Amino acid sequence: PGEASAPDGAAAAAAAAAAAAGPCSPPLPAWMRLYFYGMHGITLDILLSSAQHFASTSDPRMLGFSSPYLALAHCLTHWALEKLYLHKRSFQGRPLLFHLLLYPSAYVGLQGAVRGWLAAGPGDALLGALLLYALALYHSQVLLKRLLRLQYRRAAGSRARGLHGLPDALRFLFYGMHGFLDEIVFTSLFNLVEKADGGLAGHTSLWSFLMYGSCSFVVEKLYVHLHDHMGWSTWQRIPIYILFIYTWEFTWGLALRRYGACSWDYSHYPLNVMGLITLMYLPGWLFLSYYQDVLSNVLLRVHCPKNRSQKANFANGKLKTT
Repeated sequence: PGEASAPDGAAAAAAAAAAAAGPCSPPLPAWMRLYFYGMHGITLDILLSSAQHFASTSDPRMLGFSSPYLALAHCLTHWALEKLYLHKRSFQGRPLLFHLLLYPSAYVGLQGAVRGWLAAGPGDALLGALLLYALALYHSQVLLKRLLRLQYRRAAGSRARGLHGLPDALRFLFYGMHGFLDEIVFTSLFNLVEKADGGLAGHTSLWSFLMYGSCSFVVEKLYVHLHDHMGWSTWQRIPIYILFIYTWEFTWGLALRRYGACSWDYSHYPLNVMGLITLMYLPGWLFLSYYQDVLSNVLLRVHCPKNRSQKANFANGKLKTT
């Protein structure tokens, strides 16, 4: 009897700990991971192209370039890389082989093909391969390792409320990257209509990351206050968002223009104020304000595991929680 009581006591303690931790939430759904992969890929496109552009022009606007086509390509290639990463347990006895050779080789091959670096000259191709190798290590050792541990609470009343939700810094990064996505999609569609050449190339500025990231972060705080604490409906909140967005865009534009770093000029549009804001874009801001509510509601349900026993696990290349 004395020997049997020890396992029983351990089982009871484990059950109590599991009950205290609460039920496990599922990992991030596939659509959310695909969305992030496309957005993250566009961000890397912009960072790399902006560095090249600034090195050759010293343009303080820090322009970067990408396209919706590349966003789709990033979604698909990173999805394939995730599937490969989920099989890493097959190499438990040889982790260095997987992390230093197999995964980086797949990453360099796929991303090199997407970016067209493999067709460059020998010197440029070698430099590009080395850069992609470093990005592959970041992707497997930092990005995927943390992204696949995140969990998503689907129930409407089960938002993380900040206790174990994403830190403010990570939400700021998400909103900044989403600002890049917004700019690339908008400018590519605008260029498609204006030039009518069938191209979908878009551009943005590195300063947009800070502008969109900070703006959306504050609007998220407004969403929590107006929705959760004051009970305002969506259409009551949106005018507040619009007023704040226009104020934010005007303030940032005024500051950037002083140093020649402002990447937009609406002087040729009617209903503009100093070329920094225009009411012509009001329909677009209305849509993005509504979409911001959707993003905030989704992002506030994403959280980190409460303890190390509640984390994403891998079995036969599939993602699950334990």
